[in-house]
Amino acid sequence: MILEFSITNFLSFKDKTTMSMIGNAKNNLNDNYVVINDKKVLKSAVVYGANASGKSNLFKALLEISLMIRNSNFTDINAKLPIVPFKFDSKSNENPSEFEIKFLYHDLRYVYGFKADAKKIYEEYLYYYPNGRETRIFDRVDNRYTYDRKDTKILKKIAEMTASNKFFLATATNWNYSKTKPAYDFLTAGMCICFNLNDLKPISFNAYKQNDNNLKEFTLDFLKQTDFNIEDFDVTEVKKVQSLIDTNLNFKDYQILFKHKGQNNMLSFEEESLGTQMIFVLIPFLSITLKGCGVLIIDELDKSLHPYLVEYIVKMFNSLEYNPRGAQLIFNTHDTNLLDLNFFRRDQVWFTEKNDENGESVLYSLNDFSIRKSENIEKGYMLGRYGAVPFIKNDWNLWDNEEE
Repeated sequence: MILEFSITNFLSFKDKTTMSMIGNAKNNLNDNYVVINDKKVLKSAVVYGANASGKSNLFKALLEISLMIRNSNFTDINAKLPIVPFKFDSKSNENPSEFEIKFLYHDLRYVYGFKADAKKIYEEYLYYYPNGRETRIFDRVDNRYTYDRKDTKILKKIAEMTASNKFFLATATNWNYSKTKPAYDFLTAGMCICFNLNDLKPISFNAYKQNDNNLKEFTLDFLKQTDFNIEDFDVTEVKKVQSLIDTNLNFKDYQILFKHKGQNNMLSFEEESLGTQMIFVLIPFLSITLKGCGVLIIDELDKSLHPYLVEYIVKMFNSLEYNPRGAQLIFNTHDTNLLDLNFFRRDQVWFTEKNDENGESVLYSLNDFSIRKSENIEKGYMLGRYGAVPFIKNDWNLWDNEEE
């Protein structure tokens, strides 16, 4: 589970920006969190904001953390890291970016962070808390490393093999250092970060093809509960020729057929609506995340999905029945139907807003506002009480239909 993550000087975020999944002291909507070490850890969070306000950039930071670590062992020593600082300030543009994430994995708390630019990693560190005490696994400042004395011999050799643009976390794990492996596993596989569901099709279809009865049962139950009128489906692997020039280059593809209630003829995946296609691709990730107590992060969850369907997905994560162990869903959306204090706690709702004068994004929580229990926060948001909405000028008189 993510406890909090922070970014500094990355894309549209200039100053240190922190999103926390630790709940406040209020005892309401108790199913929306799990209690771990006397702290409420939220099961879900939503981010609202105008277009180009920084919502997606927040998630891109987590995606880059995951991808850079995952690819580190295969990165050429002369390759540049995909780190882009805040460009609208000359000082920031020359400074490195900073990332930190605090998380729980296998009931242990970890803190991992680094400072880097496109050329090199300046700082990197990993701490964990066995028995509740902060314990350093490693600390890196340029080429100077600090670690437990008993591990010095093996880690010194690993440090010597770690280039300036490579992550020590990845190198140490690759050399079977057991203390870095849990953090590596969480950061590279424990978070699923989705910006385009189409990109997840091969993974999703392959999951269906494994003939996992639990996944099929979960999928059919989901489709039944959400009124898709689908009572069965079949996934078959087929071969397609990738190149007409070289017929030896083949890749896997899948034929997917859906049986609708009361109908004998089956429809292909391509014949279904875009909404049906998108939810079918998404369902394995919902199942895997809930079952494995992982973290699912989705950019624009409401894309091609009805607001009631989005609400149902969020309810799954906020429920004890589907999510007793605390899997997390973090997403952004423009669907204001979810802005309801009977649905989300104040600490689960976040906003991004961009300063028009300097282009800097800021992140803040609904928890920062004094709000009455009975307040209609959807209406308040649309009226601009919490910011994070576009200011649309009506200079063109688009609604003026009077004839001259």
